[in-house]
Amino acid sequence: MAISPLKAMNGERVVVLIFVLRVLSSLPLALLPHAHSLSLLSLFSLVVEIRVDNSPSLFKTRPGASSGIILGAVTLPTVMLSKLIQLSRAVSLQQIEIGELEHMTMQFWAASACSCGVLIFLFIVAWCAANKKNPHFSCSVWDAKFSLSCVILYSAVCCISLATISHTGFNTALKLLWLLCHGFATVKLIQHLLSTFPFCASIGEANLVTSGLVLYFGDMLACTISKVCRLLIPPELVSIRYGIKRSEIGIVIQGVLLGLLIFSAVFKFLIHLWEYFWGANNSESRERKEIWRSLIFLTSLGFIMIAVAPSWMMIVLDFDLHPVPWIFEFIFSEPFKRLSLCIYWLVLIYASVLRFYNISKNSKIERILLRKYYHLLAVLMFLPILIYQPKFLDLAFGAALAVFLVLEIIRVWRIWPLGQLVHQFMSAFTDHRDSDLIIVSHFSLLLGCALPIWMSSGFNDRPLTPFAGILSLGIGDTMASMVGHKYGVLRWSKTGKKTIEGTAAGITSVLAACSVLLPLLASTGYFLTQHWFPIFIAVTTSGLLEAYTTQLDNAFIPLVFYSLLYL
Repeated sequence: MAISPLKAMNGERVVVLIFVLRVLSSLPLALLPHAHSLSLLSLFSLVVEIRVDNSPSLFKTRPGASSGIILGAVTLPTVMLSKLIQLSRAVSLQQIEIGELEHMTMQFWAASACSCGVLIFLFIVAWCAANKKNPHFSCSVWDAKFSLSCVILYSAVCCISLATISHTGFNTALKLLWLLCHGFATVKLIQHLLSTFPFCASIGEANLVTSGLVLYFGDMLACTISKVCRLLIPPELVSIRYGIKRSEIGIVIQGVLLGLLIFSAVFKFLIHLWEYFWGANNSESRERKEIWRSLIFLTSLGFIMIAVAPSWMMIVLDFDLHPVPWIFEFIFSEPFKRLSLCIYWLVLIYASVLRFYNISKNSKIERILLRKYYHLLAVLMFLPILIYQPKFLDLAFGAALAVFLVLEIIRVWRIWPLGQLVHQFMSAFTDHRDSDLIIVSHFSLLLGCALPIWMSSGFNDRPLTPFAGILSLGIGDTMASMVGHKYGVLRWSKTGKKTIEGTAAGITSVLAACSVLLPLLASTGYFLTQHWFPIFIAVTTSGLLEAYTTQLDNAFIPLVFYSLLYL
């Protein structure tokens, strides 16, 4: 029996639709095709989520979380659309070149294609599962017709939009093929993620992660293809250009992440190769084999990060210097300030981690509350530096992400001698959202704070947007959890734990922080163009989403808040 979407609405779905409507209401007429595509994507994702939630268990997802399909499907396209709104203002003011707007348009359609591909895959899986369970049951004809109509209309709008930024029909076809590759890659990656790491993520969380990875590394691949074509094919035969001018820090971070991606694949291959040829020899002791694994790990990591990744940066992205001396040159360009910040961070991290680790082992404090202290630690570490040394913080976030990734590889592969120690230490700070296979909490907190800062580089006429992650996670989410846990009585739902008192405290604390931050930014030279009404809408909407969603809030709340602050 078909279920009406209106009857199946819950708090999370309502807040997500309010978020989408708020962004759509701020669009200029020039972005009308993008508005139609986002509307169709939202409606399609709503139908798919309702269908999947009422189907048999299709995937081994994280227990206690809803599917989160609509939130996962619309978040990244809406972020890109908010950036398009901002860049449209910049073009009208002649602050940027039109090529930057066209590049972001491709990023929007790529993000939409990733989500659309996953939605089509989920709808087909749900359809097949329903028919397999009951051969005489057919999925709602209305669902099928509506979903097919959304896909057809979305494809038509996409073709029209791409035709307006393409010079020839061949370029349009090439871009459509590139978007199709994004959708196919995301579907394959989300299948791999959900099967390799069962019970680690909801469908919405997996969709956000896989779409982000495909979008980010697809951008690297497109830059590489463009550069290779320009080097090998005479310019009179073909002229291929892709991308925009990137900052030096952005290039370094992109190169490091690409190096780690290549390293993980190479290391896995080398380990399998080593075990195939020498692993069968049982005469060696276990300790000796672990030492050999460690040597392979260190050698391959060093070679790729020192030789392969820098070579890609210098050839493809025209980076003039090897990144290692460039980093030292950057730090010592203001040695006193930046070395002092490094010392400040090290002291703060050492004192806090040591203290909280002992508490976690010996105290009965709930793990979720203990982890909120790390959110407050993020405020102390990042907020002052973002105001006075934003470029250095950009680089520091990239370095921290690289360290976290290497440590997680060491933990998962149990690389001697740190593997077991890292696993024991990280396990002290896990909760129900983590598993032994992969621990995501520290990644989500770091990226939740870092992504708004990285995405705000370049032209930015909304000075609060870089602070979206720090404000929403470090202040809003922390105050909501602590006040709700201690004083909360009125719950948003009968089954949920979130309270009205906690949500009110979170929203109020973020508004108070904004009222302090805006005059402080004005005193440091920022030209303020933000008004209180859109700030209030942004804070309230993200606060309500935190109250209703069962998804990983560290991943979604900063991106939603960031998108709304751009309006």
